[in-house]
Amino acid sequence: MHQDVAFPHAATEQRLRLDTLVRLRWLLVLGQFVAVLIGWKGLDLTLPLPVCFGLTGVSAALNVGLRLRFPATQRLTEEQALPLLGFDGLQLAALLHFTGGLSNPFALLLIAPVVVAATVLSAAATLGLGVLVALLGLILAVTFEPLVWASGQTLTLPPNYILGMWVALVLAGGFVAAYSFRVAEEARRLQAALAATEMVLMREQHLNQLDGLAAAAAHELGTPLGTITLVTKEMLREVGPDSRLSEDLELLRSQAERCREILRKLTSLNTDMAAHFDRLPLSHLIEDMTAPHRDFGVDVVIQLDGDRAREPQGGRNPAILYGLGNILENAMDFANARVDVAATWTEERVAIVIRDDGPGFAPEILARIGDPYVTTRQKTAAASTSTGGGLGLGFFIAKTLLERTGARLTITNRAAPEHGAVVRVEWPRSAMEVMPQE
Repeated sequence: MHQDVAFPHAATEQRLRLDTLVRLRWLLVLGQFVAVLIGWKGLDLTLPLPVCFGLTGVSAALNVGLRLRFPATQRLTEEQALPLLGFDGLQLAALLHFTGGLSNPFALLLIAPVVVAATVLSAAATLGLGVLVALLGLILAVTFEPLVWASGQTLTLPPNYILGMWVALVLAGGFVAAYSFRVAEEARRLQAALAATEMVLMREQHLNQLDGLAAAAAHELGTPLGTITLVTKEMLREVGPDSRLSEDLELLRSQAERCREILRKLTSLNTDMAAHFDRLPLSHLIEDMTAPHRDFGVDVVIQLDGDRAREPQGGRNPAILYGLGNILENAMDFANARVDVAATWTEERVAIVIRDDGPGFAPEILARIGDPYVTTRQKTAAASTSTGGGLGLGFFIAKTLLERTGARLTITNRAAPEHGAVVRVEWPRSAMEVMPQE
C-alpha cells in the first residue's frame, strides 16, 4: 500500500445526490404529463395517449423504486449516475418518437441529461452521454410518428429544417454542456483549494498549540528530571560500581538526561535558529540522528548511496533532527531486529529512507497517518501488553516540522513477502543544503 502525505488533499470527487436526480425526474414527469394534456386538449392533436402516459409512468415507477430502495441521502457514483441519466435520454427520445420527433418543440429537452452530467460527472462520461443524445436525435430526425391534428391534417416540416433542428440540438447541447462543465470544474477547484487551506490552517493551529504545551512541559518537568538525575547520582555513589543495581541506575540516569535534552530541543523549535545552521555533511547528520537510538537491542544499519565528493552539506537544524529522530524512534519501537537508514543524493534531490522489519502500518489508518490523534501502526504482542498505544502526536509533529523545511514525505509498507514500514523523506537539494561560504 502507498500513501503520499506531503500535502493535505481534499476529496474533490463530486457525487450527485440521488434525491436531486429523483426530484428532477419528478419535474420531468410532471412536465411531460402536462405537455401531453395540452397537446391533446388544448391543441387538438391526435396523440397515442396510452403509449405517452405509459412512457411517463415508467419514469414515475423508476422514481418510486429508487425511493424505496435507497435513502434520500444516497450519493451516486459516476457508474451509478450515468445509466440513470442515459435512461432519461432514452425515455424522452421514445416519447418524442410518438409525438413528432424533432418537429416537436420539446425536443430541446434532450440536452437536459447532458447538462446535468456536465455539472457532476467527468468529461469522458459527459461526452459519452452527449454522443448518445446526438445519435438519438439523428434517429428522431429519420424515423418518427408525425403530429396529426384532430381535423386529420399532418404537421410536415421540410427535411432540411429537420436536419437544421438536429444540428441546432447538437450545437446547443455541446455549448451548454461545455459551459456547465467549465463552471462546475472551477467551483470544484475552489472547493478543493478552500478545503486544503482549511486543513493546513488547522494543522498549523495544532502545532502552535503543541509548541506552547512543549514549552510548558519543559518548564514543569525540568525540576523533577533534575531531581531524578541528582538522586540517581547519589544512589550510584552509595551502591558502588560492583552492585547489581549500578547498571540499571546508570541507564536511568542516562535516560533522564535524554529527556532533558529532548525538552530543551522542543523549547528551541520556535526560536531563531540561525546560529544553529553550521555546515553539517549528510552522513554526520544521520549519525547525530541515530546515535541516541543505538544499543537498544535493534540493529541500526546506515547506507549511503551517492558521490561522496558531492555529499550534501546540510545544517544542524533542530526541526530536521527532531523530525527524523522521531520517525526513527517510531521504527525502532516496532522493529523486530533491524532498522535500515538509507541516504541517497543527486544534483537535484536528497532523500533519507527509514525502513524497519516490524508489522508495518495498519491498512485502515494508512491514509490518515500524520494527522493528530491517529496512532500510526499495529502493535506487536509485546508492545500491546506494555502500553496502551499513543495518540499519533509525535508523528504529526515530526511530519509537520519536516514539511516546514521543504521535505516531502512518502509512507508505504514493504511489498510482500517482506513486512515492515517504509518512510521516505525527500528534499530539493537547494532546500536542504547549506552552501559553503565563499
